[in-house]
Amino acid sequence: MKVIKPKHAFQFNFEEWAKLAAQDPDRFEARRARTLSDAIGRVPENRQLMLRRLQWKVDRVRELKTTPLAACIAITDMMWNTFHDLNRSYHYLAEQHGKKTPGKQDFAKLPKATILPFPSRNNQ
Repeated sequence: MKVIKPKHAFQFNFEEWAKLAAQDPDRFEARRARTLSDAIGRVPENRQLMLRRLQWKVDRVRELKTTPLAACIAITDMMWNTFHDLNRSYHYLAEQHGKKTPGKQDFAKLPKATILPFPSRNNQ
């Protein structure tokens, strides 16, 4: 299979970004904002306003939370809520057009697995 890379592929270097965030949070935020703006600028123009509004909302959630982890959890919740709304809309529209959609997963029919315990790193 041939892999097609985007025209403007973004190479993310976690260590570089983490170091910048630790040493110069203001430069980190400026670079983050510029990188996001550049990425949004590369999508079709008719989608940019929606993405800028979404980024604004994400930034407000980040500002309101007291820790990066709390912000991450809140933003993840936003994503899952949107996913569930989309799923409900999909099922509603399918039902309106007389189409059957897959039902809920019957977990009893899934193969069984053995859960392996791993020692805590704190006990080492």
